[in-house]
Amino acid sequence: MNLQDATFVLATESAAYPELARLAQSAYDDAADGRDVPYRVLDDIVGKASEKGVLRTLRRKYGATAFEAIIGPVLREIDRQKPVPQRRRPPSRHEGDPLAASLATGA
Repeated sequence: MNLQDATFVLATESAAYPELARLAQSAYDDAADGRDVPYRVLDDIVGKASEKGVLRTLRRKYGATAFEAIIGPVLREIDRQKPVPQRRRPPSRHEGDPLAASLATGA
């Protein structure tokens, strides 16, 4: 299943939740027109679908394998687009202590 198919299923299965259905339909329309679907939109879809119990219903209704086929393309696209936050370098044990720093470097 590709992103377009996955967003179509999510839009269809979210009919009881108009805001979620509109969001998923918008993502489907973008994918169908060959446009990138912003990861923030996809992230919102997954969050709202989880909040409303749609993901749980999909898994129950279709089984684990089909559920993974539906949600997988959405999660992969989020992973592909979402920026990775820069890791903070842990402070050195001797940072801020000039005497300890000079002893550690042998100066």
